[in-house]
Amino acid sequence: MHTRTLAELAAALRDGEFSSEELVGHFLDRIEALDAGLNAFVTVTREEALRAARLADSARAEGQAGPLTGLPIAHKDIFCTRGVKTSCGSRMLDNFVSPYDATVVARLKAAGVVMLGKTNMDEFAMGSSNETSWYGPVRNPWGHDKVPGGSSGGSAAAVAARMAPAATGTDTGGSIRQPAAFTNTTGLKPTYGRVSRYGMIAFASSLDQAGTITASAEDAAMLLGAMAGHDPRDSTSAEVPVPDYLAALETPLSGIRIGVVKEFFDEGLDSDNAAAVGKALEVLRGLGASVEEVSLPNLGLSVPTYYVVAPAECSSNLSRFDGIRFGYRAEDPKDLTDLYKRSRGEGFGAEVKRRIMTGTYVLSAGYYDAYYLKAQRVRQLIAGDFHRAFENADLIVGPTTPTPAFDIGAKVDDPVTMYLNDIYTIGVNLAGLPGISVPCGFVDGLPVGLQIIGTHFDEGRLLNAAHMYQSETDWHRRVPSGMLPESG
Repeated sequence: MHTRTLAELAAALRDGEFSSEELVGHFLDRIEALDAGLNAFVTVTREEALRAARLADSARAEGQAGPLTGLPIAHKDIFCTRGVKTSCGSRMLDNFVSPYDATVVARLKAAGVVMLGKTNMDEFAMGSSNETSWYGPVRNPWGHDKVPGGSSGGSAAAVAARMAPAATGTDTGGSIRQPAAFTNTTGLKPTYGRVSRYGMIAFASSLDQAGTITASAEDAAMLLGAMAGHDPRDSTSAEVPVPDYLAALETPLSGIRIGVVKEFFDEGLDSDNAAAVGKALEVLRGLGASVEEVSLPNLGLSVPTYYVVAPAECSSNLSRFDGIRFGYRAEDPKDLTDLYKRSRGEGFGAEVKRRIMTGTYVLSAGYYDAYYLKAQRVRQLIAGDFHRAFENADLIVGPTTPTPAFDIGAKVDDPVTMYLNDIYTIGVNLAGLPGISVPCGFVDGLPVGLQIIGTHFDEGRLLNAAHMYQSETDWHRRVPSGMLPESG
């Protein structure tokens, strides 16, 4: 069962090949067998999942099943889930059980999706390698000594190892697309405002966006159709109609203009990664697309801009975690000040503290204009670069990451080097654009991702191009050795 995509599993359920309870039980058994070596899950909701699967089977028997009814997925542990721990990968929220569901969770639940559990992540989504989690690092199924990427590394590892056919994720500066590239999965970051952020614990409110990690673009289209849409509880949610993403998947790419960003192919890009992307461009040409060079001259400023804007917003968002209302509280405080200091000092990890301190500094009197305001102005320059590039291109394509997955521990003590790993993804968040990473090859046995970027709310064209590319290639079908036991 686990070798099939979400779309194929949906068809098998409709045909009565197996029940949802059998399907969900199969994936739960895989989690039990494989996760000890990967650490992809924080919480596994076995009993709740089997109960939901039985309800899905009953709905199907009564003729009330929808396209997603009975399909299992995992949720990144940043989405609030009623009655289930929502930790955000942090000691600060290790004891927090949410009293409500995030909109993403609620909409997928209403569509009949079954939650297998909650996936591990970088603490409060701050990291590019999934090494900052309070629960320990997630390991890449393609090499247990390699990182899976972050911050949605648990979701990516779970899908790559086929412990779940799909998972939700969040993307603030590449946190869906980068782990997708490292794990040979398909990672979709929608337009900012396309999917509600209500109940998604905030890191940087003007950048965070919920999305999906799946085996294929078709699967991403299935999930996005259920997740997307206006939510009055989220002031940043856009009132834009949600199209039928599946209907446009097979549209020919003839006449589509693809822009290749010349700044992506600099000295920082691994030559083998560049070669894999080049071969992918040839496939797109063969499908009828035209390929021309475009320029994003301010791309080099995206990393410093992001690491002013994002920490500033994180400093504000994480001020609520004070040891008073919920979450971790230090024992036996001497007074209120001691309670605040020790609760935050003991509850947050090193990377979170680093970003809070950076953000507080750039927002402080005397530095706001010099750093934060200037970063917001540069952000507009970056968005303007994308706008001009899209005057000559329908889609922008390039590598997702400069290199394949790196060793666990290799960059954890060098934050600047770690931050540079997101240089090709951050600009998309700063501009609020949609982007997707799809598998396009391997380098020394490790996956390489192709990034496709679209204009605002043009996820349909993005998914169409990704799907047509995957129709011509089989990279996304490849699964790491050891993840396909004979019983599967």
